[in-house]
Amino acid sequence: MNQLTHYAPDDVQAVMEQLPQIRALRLTVVDMQRGSCLFRVEYAPHLVGNLESGVIHGGVITTLLDSAGGAAAFSVAPLNSTVATLDLRIDYLKKAEPGKSILGFAECYRQTPHILFVKGHAYHDQPEDPIAHFVASFMIGSTGPASDA
Repeated sequence: MNQLTHYAPDDVQAVMEQLPQIRALRLTVVDMQRGSCLFRVEYAPHLVGNLESGVIHGGVITTLLDSAGGAAAFSVAPLNSTVATLDLRIDYLKKAEPGKSILGFAECYRQTPHILFVKGHAYHDQPEDPIAHFVASFMIGSTGPASDA
């Protein structure tokens, strides 16, 4: 991939950190590389989905993985383009543990002229012991005025 035709990883991170859902859930970028990224969500009482168990709501994990996947896709998208989630599938493998932060890793493994394919997982301490796996595809769009299609 040519460095001059793609967004710099630092620029992708800066854009991601401004998105309202990322700020609302306090997702943080732990590592950002071209084609992959690692996000974290810290455990917080306002993110709990089950009051009896104290487990973080599955929607938080979905947003964590969708955001990490979008960042990985955005980092390989051509300059002056956008990406949007086209499809997202998550397999939850076990429940998250109350009180522990969750990491979300994503990597772009295939790119066509219009679609970016991403996969990854969510985990607490070890990627080999995932909470969830995901695969997603992201549509490459363009910025600027809408065409008259």
